[in-house]
Amino acid sequence: MEDSSKIPVHVSIIMDGNGRWAKERGKERFYGHIEGVESVRACTEEAARKGVRYLSLFAFSEENWNRPDEEVRSLMELMVKAMTNELPTFLKNGIRFIVLGNRERLGDALNARIDDCMRRTENQTGLTLIVFMSYSGRWDILQAAKRLALEASADPSRASEIGNMTLTDFSLYMVTSGIPDPDLIIRTSGELRLSNYLLWQGAYSELYFTDVLWPDFRKEEFDLALAEYAKRDRRYGKVK
Repeated sequence: MEDSSKIPVHVSIIMDGNGRWAKERGKERFYGHIEGVESVRACTEEAARKGVRYLSLFAFSEENWNRPDEEVRSLMELMVKAMTNELPTFLKNGIRFIVLGNRERLGDALNARIDDCMRRTENQTGLTLIVFMSYSGRWDILQAAKRLALEASADPSRASEIGNMTLTDFSLYMVTSGIPDPDLIIRTSGELRLSNYLLWQGAYSELYFTDVLWPDFRKEEFDLALAEYAKRDRRYGKVK
């Protein structure tokens, strides 16, 4: 029997390698993104089956806006289509769906689809699926600081309160407020960096890197990452 105490509460994945996967097969980059949707589905199903409570996916970074316009436009259209197609599955399986990031940069059609999916799944009690779109760790910290500064300027009497603010207090200003920090961050495709992702929240996350390209990362690869996590000794700077 699997030890439930060894199952991470929150698994986060940097989904990387779609373009390379497509290039290896002589296809356009977009075909890799399409196949990557199947990996999202497979990992979501396996996370729910294993008892993971939160699965978050780095789908589109702030830096990705610098990609060619055609690729960005195709990605946005794919995300709208994927959310439309997956909503019945979310509702059937009790999955709560959340999108986090700088949504002001997303188009009206995508934001409307996001709002609809989030509203219709907000009371689901199973796995919470979080998709980070137009997100970066530095942006997240900056927007939190800006929100705090605006509050302070609007009410100077809070100066002493803010001066005594703890790390936990400040984390409430991050877009992930109310969501536990990731226990495990997985990155596919052989890259060994976080790429400006969850810089605050991932301070004590276990990191798992694999050479497998995202479109090939399915149930078996997800289980391998969980098995590796179960071997880790998480000390959080303490001595055991």
